[in-house]
Amino acid sequence: MQLEITGHHLEVTDSLNTYITEKAERLMRHFDQVTNIHFILEVQKQQHKAEATLRVNGNQIFADATDNTMYAAIDALVDKLDRQIVKHKEKLKSHHRQEAAQLAESASAE
Repeated sequence: MQLEITGHHLEVTDSLNTYITEKAERLMRHFDQVTNIHFILEVQKQQHKAEATLRVNGNQIFADATDNTMYAAIDALVDKLDRQIVKHKEKLKSHHRQEAAQLAESASAE
């Protein structure tokens, strides 16, 4: 997995870098087919904004979050990405074959 962290109007400190790396590892525990994550951290007036683009096999997942502190924005962002990864993972499991097999069994039983 490749991890990119960019700061707009903000210097990415070592503590922010470590914090984001730990959060990215949490995402990798749920779905190991992530190839690239690009975090963009930005300060807009009094709001801190964090956004990320996550690339998985054949798909991209994007999320952003805004909060009063950068750490809270990163936490909200990772929660959103986590939900989207779980949803993407569920889509990869094909339930249609299982339903078709059950329909065929019930049709042959009649």
